[in-house]
Amino acid sequence: MSSPHLLLLLLLLVAFSFPQCPIAQKSIAQRDLWCVAKNNADDQSLQQAIDWACGPGGANCDPIQQNGPCYDPNDVQTTASWAFNDYYLKNGLTDDACYFSNTAALTNLNPSHDKCKFPSSSSVNNANGNSTITIGTRSDSADLSSCNQIAGTWVLPLINSCLLFLLTWGWASSGSS
Repeated sequence: MSSPHLLLLLLLLVAFSFPQCPIAQKSIAQRDLWCVAKNNADDQSLQQAIDWACGPGGANCDPIQQNGPCYDPNDVQTTASWAFNDYYLKNGLTDDACYFSNTAALTNLNPSHDKCKFPSSSSVNNANGNSTITIGTRSDSADLSSCNQIAGTWVLPLINSCLLFLLTWGWASSGSS
């Protein structure tokens, strides 16, 4: 095998040795979150948390008052969820702002029903004035839409093996002539 062919094979080997797609950075997942009462929280603990959130906590509890769209005196769970969510939205969208003595949790399931519409984390403007809050990261997927998806599959090792075989065979052949 001539030197130009060996050089070409070596260049192909090097070219196919590197990923064809950029290594994915963590992509940001933006999603709506709500702070709601836990299903297993007892009514007394929820009522105490409601009293605090609507009092010293400063949550807007008008919608859960009589004649409000979320008023339901028989559903402490929904009432607490409204108070917890309003407090959470007003206090930085942090895990600590959705704790309430371990009676609350974050969910991506919208608790709104009928005329009772719960605002979500994305309805609050962040410090930059954007209308969406970045909640977390996902590193389990990459955006491969604009790159060659062959990288990282079984095809590249196969090509590399073939090129390596041809390269060593070419050197062996050129050395024996």
